[in-house]
Amino acid sequence: MNLRMKLLVVPCAALSFAGGVALATSPESKAEPLPKHVLPASKDGNLVLGLCDGETSMEVQGVKDGQRLTRAQAITATAQLMDDWRKKNPDANWDDVPGPVLAQAAPPTTKKSPTPAPQPNPGSKPSGNDVRQGGVGAETGAKAVPQQQKANLQTGHTYGAYSERDEQVWADSVQAAVKEGHRVFHDADALGGTVGVSCDMCHPDAANTHPETYPKYQVQLGRVALLRDMINWCIENPVRGKPLADGDPKMRAMEAYIYAQRKGVKLEYGKH
Repeated sequence: MNLRMKLLVVPCAALSFAGGVALATSPESKAEPLPKHVLPASKDGNLVLGLCDGETSMEVQGVKDGQRLTRAQAITATAQLMDDWRKKNPDANWDDVPGPVLAQAAPPTTKKSPTPAPQPNPGSKPSGNDVRQGGVGAETGAKAVPQQQKANLQTGHTYGAYSERDEQVWADSVQAAVKEGHRVFHDADALGGTVGVSCDMCHPDAANTHPETYPKYQVQLGRVALLRDMINWCIENPVRGKPLADGDPKMRAMEAYIYAQRKGVKLEYGKH
């Protein structure tokens, strides 16, 4: 390497290092910490519960901080919190729905998936009979090809053409996610809660969650939020659990469940 090349390499290396440092220290690379609902302390050491609005709270008489509520106690306490919120917000556009029940509500039904088609052994050569039922093989003749192609053409897909069996398997997979989301939504333990509160106590069967309004500016968070951001807010505050990662199966399932409950509702992102 001659002197001229050395003179070029050194500044380039310095710029590369500086760029790396700038990226590592860029404000955009660090997530802003979310605010928390700071609850007032009880002078008697009672458990204090907060509502997901980030403002409303109450002491639970007879239950000390650190103790866990039974489901019946938690339903009673959250009902009182909701009553307090309704009194403060008499004109709120709030859907009145039946309250939560002691036992979990019945989950959405899941249809049984069709029996998977037999698959050839890996590495084996296709035999004359190694064709899926209803498929097209050498022995079925060329006349069957257009018929089979027609059977595989489905409408409504953005990409590709798939069979009815494909669609049924996918529908069942989605329904299984919705069912799991229903379970987590109604179960304080599954949510990782520490006080016995679950999501359904303020939002029976996901009522008034309004997933169709996300993304929107969420006042409690002080920023534009996705539905999962608000789910985590509720887990961290009223439920007193740890937030779920974006890819956590529980988070994905709860999103599926909440959206499923609002199927057919017009998308109005940003609306409050």
